[in-house]
Amino acid sequence: MSKIAAVVLMFLSSSAAMLCSGNAQDPPSPIFQIVNALKQQQTQLADNQTKIDEKLAGLDETIREARIFMSRAGGKHKPPPPPKKP
Repeated sequence: MSKIAAVVLMFLSSSAAMLCSGNAQDPPSPIFQIVNALKQQQTQLADNQTKIDEKLAGLDETIREARIFMSRAGGKHKPPPPPKKP
């Protein structure tokens, strides 16, 4: 009885190994292509957000410097308005 179980187990394991190796050679499914495209878009969005943040930081610094020079020149200096709550 144990010889039959061993033969069946060997047959099942060899057929499972052949099935797994056969799937690895298949072309990627459309789902994987969509997921990869979404990953690329997410990376691009993150890069764009970083660029936007850098530009905003530069603009904030320029506005701060302009206010300092205006106040030194004797002009009206108004503190920045409080941030709006969403």
